Amino acid sequence: MIHPTALIHPSAQLAADVEVGAYSIIGEQVSIGRGTRIASHVVIEGPTRMGEDNHIFQFASVGAIPQDKKYKGEPTELIIGDRNVIRESCTLNRGTAQDKGKTVIGSDNWIMAYVHIAHDCIVGNHTVFANSATLAGHVVICDYAILGGFTLVHQFCTVGEYAFTGMGSAIGKDVPPYTMVNGAPAIPRGINAEGLKRNGFSSEAIQRIKDSYRLLYRQQITVKEALAQLEADYGEFEDIQRLIQFVQASQRGLIR
Repeated sequence: MIHPTALIHPSAQLAADVEVGAYSIIGEQVSIGRGTRIASHVVIEGPTRMGEDNHIFQFASVGAIPQDKKYKGEPTELIIGDRNVIRESCTLNRGTAQDKGKTVIGSDNWIMAYVHIAHDCIVGNHTVFANSATLAGHVVICDYAILGGFTLVHQFCTVGEYAFTGMGSAIGKDVPPYTMVNGAPAIPRGINAEGLKRNGFSSEAIQRIKDSYRLLYRQQITVKEALAQLEADYGEFEDIQRLIQFVQASQRGLIR
């Protein structure tokens, strides 16, 4: 059902069963997949492509131009997958021409109230953003990461798979997979053991990840030496390869 006070641009493409609440505005070059519910007072600007079964709560701003002074009206876009929950007053911006020209949010993410996802961010699947978590531009949040309330992430940082940031964390460098961080500036506090348990990691895998964390952070050796030791001890395990590859690919350096 589309409320009679909603404004839908003639070029917008909405699946037949999309719901749009009172006073919401759907702009041109917007496509929205089936089963999606848009609450009242939501603004969705294009180009934006949204998949199926998403739920957008009131006062969210989706697909607005980036908060970047270099932006000159280039045709950039926002891409959103399926089954995401985007709560009240979230702001999700399009990309810029200085990067890949798109902001991407995957599927099955839970994005709580007042979250800001800036231009050119890449958000994976099954993530959780607690209230007022904020991403600067060009940030990557990998699958199953959890950002605590009021977490701040500096531009170009990456938060790895299954990582956890405590409330109020200020992230200035990359957070490796499985790592739990907290503070301003944030520092590593251990591994996200509870999160790993909830996601089906075996006790053996969790112990292996814990040993790898100690090697990387507690043994007073260089990162290069730690990676060599991880490869020798656990190189055959996919979970440790994920950690090794993340560290090798890090551009900003690891949070320490």
